[in-house]
Amino acid sequence: MIQSVAGGLRGGELLHERPFRDPHHSASLPALVGGGLRTRPGEISLAHCGVLFLDELPEFNRAALEALRQPLETGRVSVARANSHVTYPARVQLVAAMNPCRCGYLSEPGRGCGRAPRCALDYQSRLSGPLLDRIDLHIDVPAVSAADLALPPPAETSAEVGRRVAAARTRQRERYARLPEDRRIRVNAEADGILLDEVATPEPAGLALLTQATERLRLSARGYHRVLRVARTLADLDAAPGVARRHVAEALSHRQAINIAEPAKR
Repeated sequence: MIQSVAGGLRGGELLHERPFRDPHHSASLPALVGGGLRTRPGEISLAHCGVLFLDELPEFNRAALEALRQPLETGRVSVARANSHVTYPARVQLVAAMNPCRCGYLSEPGRGCGRAPRCALDYQSRLSGPLLDRIDLHIDVPAVSAADLALPPPAETSAEVGRRVAAARTRQRERYARLPEDRRIRVNAEADGILLDEVATPEPAGLALLTQATERLRLSARGYHRVLRVARTLADLDAAPGVARRHVAEALSHRQAINIAEPAKR
């Protein structure tokens, strides 16, 4: 239905694949969240039940990025115009990528950034704390060397990882199947409130670690609950009945802020 409203159906055929949208960083606010003279869904709605990939994240218009905050939290976006008021679904998996600084050489051996740490501070400050708080996993990906490219393939293939993920999603679907139809959810990312406490409260050691980390890392209430959801998903990937301390520790390790390193030695 979303594709139909946007005029994206090919020859009137239904779509049978999850959407993947990767707008250019020059995309405007209406292009990302929806709107325009004749109100149409934006990229975040066109990616509903799929992936929205934002490459070169700090290069996007800041107002456009900030407009994504509410849809990422609620799973829907409301567009209000003088002649219309429309609500579109927007339950997406947001994946974003960025360089650590404008030149991209921060901490890279032999090609250190000559303006570090100021270059990184200026570049990363384009992203607000509330927006980063809505991204569950922050992964630092170092540069790939020629030696890395010559390494043998990993022991676990993508197909094997896919089977583990599918099994974890099946566990989640079965867990939430008992909920009433009007409150039915599918995955841990949609769990909230009492339900989240019921399914994701860690064992005592894990709860103590989470409490200490919340104070030390100054996690917001949103960040606290997002750590719980990630920890519950890690437990599902392990086929564990409950959330252990190791799951909480791994979930916390993925919420580290991007490092502002000193210039690498040339």
